[in-house]
Amino acid sequence: MSIKPLRKAVLPVAGLGTRFLPATKAIPKEMLPVVDKPLIQYAIDEARAAGIEQFCMVTGRGKTALIDHFDIAFELEATLSERGKDDALGMLRSEAMEPGSIVTVRQQVPLGLGHAIWCARAFIGDDPFAIILPDDLVLSQTPCLGQLADAYRATGGNVVAVEEVPMEQVHRYGVLKTGETEGNMVEVLGLVEKPRRDLAPSNLSIIGRYVLLPEIVAHLARMERGAGNEVQLTDAMAKMIGHAPFHGLKFEGRRFDCGDKIGYLEAQIAFGLARPDLSPAIRHFLKAYADA
Repeated sequence: MSIKPLRKAVLPVAGLGTRFLPATKAIPKEMLPVVDKPLIQYAIDEARAAGIEQFCMVTGRGKTALIDHFDIAFELEATLSERGKDDALGMLRSEAMEPGSIVTVRQQVPLGLGHAIWCARAFIGDDPFAIILPDDLVLSQTPCLGQLADAYRATGGNVVAVEEVPMEQVHRYGVLKTGETEGNMVEVLGLVEKPRRDLAPSNLSIIGRYVLLPEIVAHLARMERGAGNEVQLTDAMAKMIGHAPFHGLKFEGRRFDCGDKIGYLEAQIAFGLARPDLSPAIRHFLKAYADA
């Protein structure tokens, strides 16, 4: 069986970011910076490092800044050039996107993650595709999606990034019913979206990184409502089990939930400490707060 190359990624970015009001009143939550890069840039950079070449953002009203961020800013570049700010200019140009590599579709109604992915059905076509949720930021040696892409190429099936969470938090996530484990790969026998603690089949939860086969679109098209009366991606993935290989990957790295204020603040510190130009100063000022 020939395995199709993984070249496409869908980024669901239609959420309102209500947990970060008033910061997100006029700017998308995915434009919030961690150190000096917005979350959407981290997501795109991670995908490009994994070999992704085509991107589809599933957006909502008031999200045009996400698209503008990846445009060429002629006035800015001209000003930087005139002022001799070659480092800043070089950085912007190194992150320039291939023309035509980003498309957008609108999710007009907030009917859940599964519905958002279904909105990208024309983009997905008959190809395998990745999903990145920019809220989930992963600090790792090898980009998280790159680890999933390697697992996809090894298995030819669906792969989701998973991590262990405390049992009292399983009701927030899609949770795995697990089969055989081989190294950091776990066979997926079942999936449950936001289970009650006493009904959770494990504490292995899915984070915002997926590589899925295009057959999932047909399951999503049925618009079956699940938890929260939304079209749940987890429910559609569960219907794929048994028809193609399906694995959870215990990825290398540390995940930060940047949709949560504490997770976002921790990410600022962790990503700052990972920067040689910033780490000494951060370590110095943190001492002043260590016993606060």
